[in-house]
Formats: sequence, structure tokens, C-alpha cells
Amino acid sequence: MSPEPDWSAVVITASNRAATGVYADSSGPVLAEELRGAGYSVTGPWVVPDGPPVTSALERALAASTELVLTTGGTGLSPTDATPEATRAVLTYEIPGIPEALRAAGSAGGVPSAVLSRGVAGVAERDGHRMLIVNLPGSRGGVTDGMAVLTPILTHALAQLRGVDHPRSAS
Repeated sequence: MSPEPDWSAVVITASNRAATGVYADSSGPVLAEELRGAGYSVTGPWVVPDGPPVTSALERALAASTELVLTTGGTGLSPTDATPEATRAVLTYEIPGIPEALRAAGSAGGVPSAVLSRGVAGVAERDGHRMLIVNLPGSRGGVTDGMAVLTPILTHALAQLRGVDHPRSAS
């Protein structure tokens, strides 16, 4: 199942240093390009400081009836990493299997520190609209590895959010 032509995605980069111009965002553009390559209409990356600005950006995407938001950055153990908490502030419910799969794939792919990611995934709802949010690590490799896990499941997940039933086998 490929993305519907009108499925929209927003990329949010959570980085205090990139948001203040200390350095350029390197993972957000990679994530946006990966999504475009998978057939999504992409806005962003929106580069915001970690913490409450992430919540504000997620709420803005939800208000715009965006289908999918992928964040990059702010999922580690640093004292300034607060993307999971900022994401939970807008979630209606979590989907724990997605971040579990992301951490497992990263670890199996030779990145032992992947298990330190605190990223979350879930659904935010407002006024009958439902939006999938997934937190990815803030590195180019983490984004690429994450998209290898997400690409096969995103269109099915988004179709379910729209109420499309599971495909039935002919047997």
C-alpha cells in the first residue's frame, strides 16, 4: 500500500543548538527527503528548541490536520532532551510497538546506544482528526535507520487512522 496523494507529513527537528543557529540541522532535511521519496507531501523541517516548543509545533501540525509527524532529536539522556515528554503532552494514546521496533532495529544494526533512545510514538486527536507522531533520534543515521523500520508500516497505520479496514486475504 503506497501513500495517498493527499497524505501530509511534518518533520520537526528538536535541537536547542540548531534552533539558535549554532549549527545547521542535519537530520531534519534527511528525514524530509526520505518521506518525500516514500510519496508523502512534506512540510518542514521545523527547527525548534527542545521541550515546550516541540509541544507547540505538534499542536500546530494537529491544527493543520496533518496526518503524520516525525520528530528528530531530543530523545536521549541529556538534561535538555525532552522530546518524549513534549510529545506525550499532546498524545491521546501511545503505540509502544513502534519505538520498541526502532530501538531493536538500531541495536541489531550495530548501534548499541539505540537502546538508550526514549522516543515515543502515538496518536493525537482533535476535533475528529487523528495524527500519528513518531520520535526518531537526532542523527542522520538514526533517521535513515528509523525510516527503514517505518516505511513498510506507515501507510497501513495512517489508513487505519482514517478508518480503512485491514486488507482481507482471499483464502
